[in-house]
Amino acid sequence: MGLNLVCYILCFFVICSYIGISNAQYEDVRCKCICPSPEVVKGNKTERKLYIANVVPSQCKCEGVVMPQADDYVRAKEKEFCPRCECRYERRNTTTIFVVVIIIIWVISLLTVYMLFLMCLDPLLNKRRTAYQKHTNEEVTLSEPMPPPLRPRASTTNVLNRVGEQQDKWKRQVQEQRRNIYDRHTMLN
Repeated sequence: MGLNLVCYILCFFVICSYIGISNAQYEDVRCKCICPSPEVVKGNKTERKLYIANVVPSQCKCEGVVMPQADDYVRAKEKEFCPRCECRYERRNTTTIFVVVIIIIWVISLLTVYMLFLMCLDPLLNKRRTAYQKHTNEEVTLSEPMPPPLRPRASTTNVLNRVGEQQDKWKRQVQEQRRNIYDRHTMLN
């Protein structure tokens, strides 16, 4: 069942990626100009405005990006406005971005499937063990001897045995640490 679920998830992401590729239009290059707001030329404001256009690298300057979008007053003051602009030609690779996003989605999906697997496995492990009781009364829980760990049945798999033994070992260490801290007031080495 786990392999089928992974196959279904894989098919879902592949279909979604093709739908996303066919519907989207990405621009891998752009010219980005950060200029003062047009009100700076008209008055004394100090705000900045972002202008973005898809132009060739030789046209990545104020005259090629900002002036076609500006109003007549700013165009008339081009010599005063353009020196204040900072224009940069940017290139990005959307394929790399797409691949990274898909890998991240896959890792999250695999971790989710693994978590679900562990959630299904937990009742099988706890079925044969006594429940770990919350530490409520120090005198009662510390004075009682810890019961010996149960031996796993022959029908359980080797992995379940190892996980269960590690849980028992951890629980014994926690009990020993509690005894040392509350009774003997010492730390474990």
